[in-house]
Amino acid sequence: MRVLFVVNDAPYGSEKLYNAMRLAMALQRGQSDIEVRIFLLADAVTCALPNQSTPQGYYNLERMLKAVITKGAQVKACGACAEARGIRELDLIEGAEISTMSQLAQWVVESDRVLTF
Repeated sequence: MRVLFVVNDAPYGSEKLYNAMRLAMALQRGQSDIEVRIFLLADAVTCALPNQSTPQGYYNLERMLKAVITKGAQVKACGACAEARGIRELDLIEGAEISTMSQLAQWVVESDRVLTF
């Protein structure tokens, strides 16, 4: 089964992205036959930036994203969203890449479940 997460919120300030990553991690732990795909839109594109520094004991979305990538998740970030935020030319964490709405549309068509956060 393919599960697509479409996330829109900034990495910090609300817990939507945090909860999306928690669910993605739980799916990967509990089901070996689930393929997780994550598409970052709007402020969520900043989730894929490296070197995030959070207070001790506070969740870190860079680490969470790396964990789902390590377990096989595909992660793409909207190029137009990244450009609008001035980060298109910055390096993203390993395993995440800039992409397009056409790619998102293709993923939607190919997915068994689409979850939005």
